[in-house]
Amino acid sequence: MHNVMVNGAAIPVIGLGTWTLQGEVCSELVAHALSLGYRHLDTAAYYENESAVGEGVRFSGIPRDDVFVTTKVRAADITPGELERSAEKSLTRLGLETVDLLLIHWPNPAIPLAGPIKALNAVIDSGMARHIGVSNFPTGMLAEAVRLSDAPLVANQVEYHPYIDQTKVHATCRAAGMAMVAYCPLARGGALFEEAAIGDAAKRHGKSAAQIVLRWLVQQEGVVAIPRAERKEWLAENIDLFDFKLSGEEMAAISRLRLRNFRIHDFGSPQCDSLQWDTPA
Repeated sequence: MHNVMVNGAAIPVIGLGTWTLQGEVCSELVAHALSLGYRHLDTAAYYENESAVGEGVRFSGIPRDDVFVTTKVRAADITPGELERSAEKSLTRLGLETVDLLLIHWPNPAIPLAGPIKALNAVIDSGMARHIGVSNFPTGMLAEAVRLSDAPLVANQVEYHPYIDQTKVHATCRAAGMAMVAYCPLARGGALFEEAAIGDAAKRHGKSAAQIVLRWLVQQEGVVAIPRAERKEWLAENIDLFDFKLSGEEMAAISRLRLRNFRIHDFGSPQCDSLQWDTPA
């Protein structure tokens, strides 16, 4: 598996996103993904599937240290003390002694950032997490988090696909030596897969539209993608990205789709309402 090296962490560039996956279905998909060569799993306390993800890891037989596991703390649970307790509960559900990456899932405008960042550092000091980071942080908030943290932050997980312009967030991540981890990397398919820039590249390379989009993502410096898959055949497709490379022209043509600036996760939640998303570059 190809990795990005960021602030001491080696993060596999393709992972399995597990949002909405539950129970035995989730465990079986996790185990199957690991059998195909996946080495990066993404879950969260909010997903209520950490136990199933952990079961899939154990069922796979893959050594624990070979799997990069990310989980996230809910926005309501990020105060000092509560964040550490949340991390401990996540470990219990996962059946793990440590996670590779612990993220603040969403910033919480009611809680000054210094406390949560201090608590994230305490989780590293206690050994509950090997690395720490954030999720859904715009550039200003990300820069503040980097400044407040004693330990290096290794990732900012954000919505990223060809229909959204995250140029500023990406630049801020790179300046801090961090990865930008793309959730919803396929924009849920549909219209995106019908775009000529993607369809033409798919024909030239003999690949699917999904593979072209994922290749566009991981071909960018410091970008990791965590597509969710509900079918085993999608798992195999999503990881089969490393036997071809998009040309500069193909990368540029797909990047021009950012002009649409379509955000999926802007649905009126308190977190979204309070955030000032970065404007397009």
